[in-house]
Amino acid sequence: MTRHTCSHETEKEQGTGMNEPVDSAASNASWEGDLDSISDVSQDIERQSVQQTVSIEKCTQKTPQNIKRTVSNVLTKVISTRTAKSLPELAPPPDGGTKAWTQVAMGFLVVFCTWGYMNAFGSFQTYYTESMPEISPSAISWIGSVQTFLSLILGVFSGRMVDAGFFLPTFIVGATLQVLGIFLMSVSTKYWHLMLTQGVLTGLGSGIFFTPTLALVTTYFGKRRGFAVGLVTMGNSTGGAIYPVIARQLLPTVGFGWTARIMGFVNLSFLLLAAIFMRPRLPPRKSGPIIDLSAFKEPVYVAFTSGLFFVMWANYYTFYYIASFGREALGLSYASASILIIVLNGAALPFRLIVPLCADHVGPVNALIPVLFLWFIVTFCWLAVKNVPGYYVFTAFYGIMSGSLQALIATSVASITPRLDMLGTRLGMVFGILSFASLTGPPIGGALQGATHGSYTAPQAWAASVTAD
Repeated sequence: MTRHTCSHETEKEQGTGMNEPVDSAASNASWEGDLDSISDVSQDIERQSVQQTVSIEKCTQKTPQNIKRTVSNVLTKVISTRTAKSLPELAPPPDGGTKAWTQVAMGFLVVFCTWGYMNAFGSFQTYYTESMPEISPSAISWIGSVQTFLSLILGVFSGRMVDAGFFLPTFIVGATLQVLGIFLMSVSTKYWHLMLTQGVLTGLGSGIFFTPTLALVTTYFGKRRGFAVGLVTMGNSTGGAIYPVIARQLLPTVGFGWTARIMGFVNLSFLLLAAIFMRPRLPPRKSGPIIDLSAFKEPVYVAFTSGLFFVMWANYYTFYYIASFGREALGLSYASASILIIVLNGAALPFRLIVPLCADHVGPVNALIPVLFLWFIVTFCWLAVKNVPGYYVFTAFYGIMSGSLQALIATSVASITPRLDMLGTRLGMVFGILSFASLTGPPIGGALQGATHGSYTAPQAWAASVTAD
């Protein structure tokens, strides 16, 4: 306003072209007007300054929130990008072909050498009870329990190794320890020798390579996964039938030492073949936890694992003591009692293939429901066995139910696992939980038997009850 007033007066003077002196009163009036204009301008400037200050303060208060929001968005994008890169889309399983079926054949041999061998412990349980009468049956069963426990609990760690791309070195280390344990068992003469060799060393070796093998085979199949894994688990029943025959025929003739060595050479040959031909299909998943804790937030996974624990709790006791019951309660000879182990494993052989074939159509978890119901009924039938023919019938049906369920474990875990490159981890977690069932089940049953002066009624009732859970 001041500049406008001054320029107006200048133009007026120039327009008149006069240089007359300004009257004093007029000059004062002019100055008063200028002062009023300056005052108005000052107030406007002050008002604008206040408004700008308030705006700046508001912006300053909002800036940290804006910065946080911006940083959060950027980090989310970075994490999403890295996650997408670290978890690429997996190629679909071939569901067949020479390489895939080769893995199945080698997996059969591996399961033959691990669970087939361990399921034959009932023969050793009976032999050790007779050759070491000073050791209680419950204490002897700890050898098999420790062996099975380590074979399962180490799957928590070894399963992650196959996901990370270290299948072959893991397999070689485990196979070496297992075979070494069997050969050292052949020279064992005391209880603690057997615990360290057959229990600890053999269990360590089996635990290192069993879970990675099963997980590897599973990744080669999709729609035919149940059939493929069923073929693999047939090694369990086959080995569980053949190893007792070896023990039954050779123990009386060549003695314990050479019987164990022959078993060791069988395992060495089969595991060597598996190491030559087995190879992983999926790219390694280097990052990721050893234990996937998010699985325990999934109700299906928790329910499946919990139910499986109670069922297998009773199963391991029955497998270890089924020959001892025939020997002690029914008066069978050692040779005849050993046949029970063959029947137990051999009867399950066709059902390890039939049940998984059905599971490929109805789903493995759905197939588990009738198997568990029938197994519950069969387990209670043990209480009614009073003669040898009835015991053979019970043994056959128990083996069928046990084999059917065991053939569904891997495929069931695969069906509730979001990605196949996480299967080794999650399968190892399931086996890790089951390891505590194998560790405590047989000794608990043996302790109940000892507390009732050798009667099998209490452990039989306990086994049936936990199966019903």
